[in-house]
Amino acid sequence: MRDFIIVLLAADMLAVVVVMLIGAIGMVDANRDPRTSNKLMRLRVILQGVAIALVVLLMATGV
Repeated sequence: MRDFIIVLLAADMLAVVVVMLIGAIGMVDANRDPRTSNKLMRLRVILQGVAIALVVLLMATGV
């Protein structure tokens, strides 16, 4: 179970980095849509919340 949670945490952290990079690249584009930036920011916050929940779950299991 512990290994599965760690793999999920790693995948989630990778997803956060990917969303951040997409957002940073999108800021360079002059024709960017602010709604897309807002959606990416919301997705990043949700993914970070999931990462925190997974870390708390790891700590709560006492491993």
